Amino acid sequence: MTLHSEIFEQPERLKNLLTAQRKTVAAVAAEIERRRPAYVFLAARGTSDNAGRYANYLWGARNGLPLALATPSLFTFYQSPPRLQGALVVGVSQSGQSPDIVSVLDEGRKQGALTLAITNAPASPLARAADLVLDIQAGEEKAVAATKTYTTELMAIAMLSAALHNDRTAWRELERVPGWVRQVLKHDAPIAQMVERFRYIEQCVVLGRGFNYATAFEWALKLKELTYVVAEPYSSADFQHGPIAMVAGGFPVMAVAPQGRVFESMLGMLQRLRNEHNAELVVISDDRGALSLAQSPISLPAGIPEWLTPIASIVAGQLFAYHLTRAKGYDTEKPRSIGKVTETH
Repeated sequence: MTLHSEIFEQPERLKNLLTAQRKTVAAVAAEIERRRPAYVFLAARGTSDNAGRYANYLWGARNGLPLALATPSLFTFYQSPPRLQGALVVGVSQSGQSPDIVSVLDEGRKQGALTLAITNAPASPLARAADLVLDIQAGEEKAVAATKTYTTELMAIAMLSAALHNDRTAWRELERVPGWVRQVLKHDAPIAQMVERFRYIEQCVVLGRGFNYATAFEWALKLKELTYVVAEPYSSADFQHGPIAMVAGGFPVMAVAPQGRVFESMLGMLQRLRNEHNAELVVISDDRGALSLAQSPISLPAGIPEWLTPIASIVAGQLFAYHLTRAKGYDTEKPRSIGKVTETH
């Protein structure tokens, strides 16, 4: 099993999760509704932290749940946890092994809050610390760079949103996600050719907004850990408040810009970057106008609802990072300095 094969496993893993865990998700949603938490307090690290960014937008926009991203060091080093009464305390971790994430759920339980673990390890310390567990069922992930565990985390978060909203249309849309991901995977060979243009880059920025703010962070993380490129993620809104000054002719900018509420804002930024700054653009989008601005366009399937575009768009980002790693002559299976499970305190 390789990173490339795990990227290609994702449609089947997403399909299986949707089928196997729908009843569990409904039960979790019912308990959340019964407890009616005032807000969500979410703890995660690394890739799972980016899944938390998706939850921040999704559960806020579609479920009316305010979400705070935890600072686990308050629970470990500073031993000064905030008040969590009335919260839904969520830990997201593929391995369920990080003591600092577990400590957040432990404290939530002590304070009487409802706790939920979203993990690929239902027998892990994180799962044992939780009242409720959502097993993302990604199967064993041997590659150091997380791919299928990230998209299944997103899918679990999206399924819970649909269950809380009691939205039949949302469930029908979720059923189409594996097919959309399969269509993105058809870009594998073209992306392998595309990355040759970027073989020698040492730095770039990655832009996203709204639901795909999470995608910008996750794509940037994959570039950092696999290709060692200094890849800085930004909201397109924040980017224009100063950081855009670093962009000169030929500077590489990666952008995720599917159609939706924030699209016009993203399109305006892309036009500015291309026409005023002569940036080197890689654009993931389902809009012809946005794709026409890019020297390196990657198209998304038509018709994906904005709230589900992060699951499909990151797969294109994963393929880009994988093939750029190979083009640079690095080992996709053994990134330097990092291992599969990181236990932070």
